[in-house]
Amino acid sequence: MGRGYIVEDGVENYLSVLCASGATGVVGLLIGQSSAQRDFVVMATQTPQREGSTPVAGSLLSKQDLEWTTEHARQVSRMLPGGLSVLGVFMITDVDAKDTLNTLRQLVFGIENLISRGHLWSLADDDITDRITLHINSKTRKTVCRTFDVKDPKSTAKPADWKYQSGVCASWPMVSCSLRVELLVPMPENRTSLEDVEKCLKEGLKTWTQQIESGVCLINGKRLPDDTELTSGQKKNVKQILKVQLLTTPSCQYEQRTTAVVQQCGGSVSVTGAVHARAYLHSNKPKAKLAEKLLKRDVVSTVAVRAQMLLEELLTAEEDSKAISKDRFALPRRVFCPVGGAGPVCVCDYQFSDEGLAEVTDRLKEILDIEAAEQDLDVTLETAGDITETEVYPEPIAEKSLVPKKINYIGVAVASAVALLATAASLLYLDY
Repeated sequence: MGRGYIVEDGVENYLSVLCASGATGVVGLLIGQSSAQRDFVVMATQTPQREGSTPVAGSLLSKQDLEWTTEHARQVSRMLPGGLSVLGVFMITDVDAKDTLNTLRQLVFGIENLISRGHLWSLADDDITDRITLHINSKTRKTVCRTFDVKDPKSTAKPADWKYQSGVCASWPMVSCSLRVELLVPMPENRTSLEDVEKCLKEGLKTWTQQIESGVCLINGKRLPDDTELTSGQKKNVKQILKVQLLTTPSCQYEQRTTAVVQQCGGSVSVTGAVHARAYLHSNKPKAKLAEKLLKRDVVSTVAVRAQMLLEELLTAEEDSKAISKDRFALPRRVFCPVGGAGPVCVCDYQFSDEGLAEVTDRLKEILDIEAAEQDLDVTLETAGDITETEVYPEPIAEKSLVPKKINYIGVAVASAVALLATAASLLYLDY
């Protein structure tokens, strides 16, 4: 027998409703967390119908439908905090499971390739690379569960055990922290478009990611050994929140000055502010090492996602010939929403300054198929502060200096009685 999957009974209800509606050719995503012994599935969400397309008959998906589903998975992955990821796909059809095998295999490999391209970290030795495919016959309701190892291109389907259970994540611990971000990325002189800015920013974020990965985590004020169990003595169905301080050292780019390559600089991009990060841990004896890994990845992801979202907005405006006159842009703030029937687990969205909460609830419905009211949203963890600009005029310097001009922006003011409560949204500045 292959891997075992413990599935929240809310997922069973969700899939049953889809079957009862007479839907066929429905494709969707399975969301949860992996562990060495078993995986936990806490959510399922169907992929929205592509505009202008018709429900898929039988087992085959067109190339456009495959691309649509993988893009949906990428959008969903942006809305998942640390510890949650897209574990696989489900399909509801009126044909036999064997006829869908190739399509489901294409989906899990395509989804993994697209999502992993956006990651700024490398897989660890203990990361699980098996992905789940679930076929449900809409007529007989027969369920077939298989897995593929997405890191092995020659991987074949393996059977898996699929078992529903109530309260799967009712007692999952949550680790959270706030972190001040001060990231300055130099821009080359010969940049010609926002694509150049995006490329340089990604390289800068990779360097910053190394700084985060080498940081030290204090859990509830203590540096715990990697193998420390975080749930020892915890009562069942009791929410456990662990506060973390992430201590970082100066970026390695400053430690390697002797070998650095001097280049002409034509400007810079500055990402400044404070972000709230969190990660949920499965309840199967999670260790301090897992908490640190998942929280650090969430820190990196939440900053990278915001920067990417803003650049996408600017690229869209550029393509639409809209004028971009500002050189300072507020990155979207992170908003959390509880998942009904999934214990303390929340998903998130990113709200731009010109958006209302209704637009956030609309996205939650469209992308995650979650019915949420505005009062369900937690908007208190990141709030915009005052922005002031200060110009610093340097002394005369030699021609062809590294930075032709220097403007320091004093960004978001962080006001908090407790250091672990995030109170400021991040900003991105373009300095040319």
